[in-house]
Amino acid sequence: MKVFDYSIAGEPVVVKVPETYEDLCEFWRWFIEANRRGPIGLDTETTGLDIYAPGYRLRTVQFGDRNTGWVILWELGGDFQRYARMALEAIAKAQIHNAPFDWAVLDRHAGMPIESLAPRTIDTRLKAGLVDPRQPQEGGRGTALKPLMTYYVDPAAADTQGDLTAVFRSLKLTKATGWAGIPLDHPTYLLYAGLDPIFAARLDTCLDRELDKLSVRPRLIAYEHEIARICAIMQRTGMVLDVPYTTALDAQLAEEALKYEAKALRYGVTNVNAPAQLRTALAAMGEEWAPDELTATGALKVDKAVLHRFADLDFQSGEPLGTRKPNPLAEAILKSKRAGKWRSAYTGTFLETMDSDGRIHPFINSMQARTSRMSVTRPALQTLPSGDWTIRRALLAEQDHVMISTDFSAVEMRVLAALADVKKMKHGFQNAHSYPKDEYPNGFDIHMYTARLVKGPGATKADRKMFKGAGFGKVYGGGYRGVARQTGADPEDMRRTFAEYDRVFPEIKRMSNRWQREAYETGMVHLSVTGRRLPLDRERMYAVVNYACQSVARDCLGQSLITLEEQGMLPYLRLPIHDEVLASAPKADATDIARTIQGCMTFDLFGVPITAEAEIGKRSWGSLYGAAV
Repeated sequence: MKVFDYSIAGEPVVVKVPETYEDLCEFWRWFIEANRRGPIGLDTETTGLDIYAPGYRLRTVQFGDRNTGWVILWELGGDFQRYARMALEAIAKAQIHNAPFDWAVLDRHAGMPIESLAPRTIDTRLKAGLVDPRQPQEGGRGTALKPLMTYYVDPAAADTQGDLTAVFRSLKLTKATGWAGIPLDHPTYLLYAGLDPIFAARLDTCLDRELDKLSVRPRLIAYEHEIARICAIMQRTGMVLDVPYTTALDAQLAEEALKYEAKALRYGVTNVNAPAQLRTALAAMGEEWAPDELTATGALKVDKAVLHRFADLDFQSGEPLGTRKPNPLAEAILKSKRAGKWRSAYTGTFLETMDSDGRIHPFINSMQARTSRMSVTRPALQTLPSGDWTIRRALLAEQDHVMISTDFSAVEMRVLAALADVKKMKHGFQNAHSYPKDEYPNGFDIHMYTARLVKGPGATKADRKMFKGAGFGKVYGGGYRGVARQTGADPEDMRRTFAEYDRVFPEIKRMSNRWQREAYETGMVHLSVTGRRLPLDRERMYAVVNYACQSVARDCLGQSLITLEEQGMLPYLRLPIHDEVLASAPKADATDIARTIQGCMTFDLFGVPITAEAEIGKRSWGSLYGAAV
């Protein structure tokens, strides 16, 4: 038996690594007693992050309580795997930090189904996010295990992380290759592994105290665990990758990147990612920056918003605005960067991480960002351009299935109307079916409705665009200048549009002021209607509207996922993307399944109907965006 002594917050702890059958029997005696006492910390060490990629390995499984950690060397096979699996099957309650990762690892590589382990899991990462969802750069504690231990338990708790990184370097390994390459018997590696379940056990106690002190509802904690489990099952299912299409697209994007880099070179730009070169070249072409288009250090910005303005392109859709002559260098930079990003973020990642069956398994972070919005990473599919099918075409439904996309209809605006009790906006949503088809040929449109409230029946598409910008400016916390830059509108016109928006919907501004006053009285925290704590920044108090709407919209999606599972839809679900749920369904049953999904995503929120619309495509996700297949 290898034994490592350590100290946490002045208390002695021990990490044990069984080497013989007798050692495993001692582990089992400890496990029986620890399991009787209460929750047991659980963790895994693996060869990296790409759980489903060929060659991926589970190296160790760790168990622990507040004082003792056990490292079971799964990689050795035989009795080591047998005892680890026995413990996984018997554990009554497991404390895991970032449970969806370990669920997926143990499901894929240890035969422990997510459906079995997840209901027996306490995820300390989810609890930490409910205490404070902010990352360190936002003034929060973050949700990583070592920094949380440093804050709540012991300032020296993170020491092993640095020690392990130094070991990787000494072995000529990087952080990426170290987990697979470090010898299984390395003492620093074993100590690091064995401390993590002890950390999880100790952190869980601290977080429970914080949650109780802050009066966070137990039901909210359980709700987040349910959503995390559903998302982990979707990740395990994954999506079919069209490998020939993806390979060809990857090569095409490489050619495009080179082509537009060569075009930028004609204007003296040797590196499209060098801001100083871009500023010099664009200024030489006569471009002018607005007074607020400066970085924190006072340099002229050359970010996406500025480049889109110079290229005369809409920031969101990439469509031409027709407001000025497009700058050819700005166009070349945007196209070169896009091609490079699409290769690294999408086609390259698809091919690198796909499993042996030709499927990709995007990781779904069920509680990301301050507002707990969900995100999809590796690959980051939520960052795809909203109207482009090129990348989406690579992802397929099952054989003889079709893709179904079900999207909430203007959910942020509906949530805003419900939370702020915006009378005229609520009236529009409540009576959507009573408006004549000649006025709304594609169904009720809140932005045209708003334009007509202000401009009368003669409101134009241009008016609609202005009021849409103002509406999303209210929801997302953008000022009129920022919205004007992104949409290509005249700043003065957008200022007047914002003022008209406040006049026709005065409740929004009143509610914003009320929420800000309440936050000052409650420690700069807004409490959402679902009980979620949303910390505010003193210099950006106006963002309370954004946080309130985004968090409740996210909870509309979360509750929909739970309802979908209750209705037997989980086997068909593939991804939650923004306000959209993507599904793969047998062609013969697609209409019925689409109707059920749409029904599960339709409900009432404080008198405002939350509605969704299901669309049935062909086999590829891209077919829902215009692709032929």
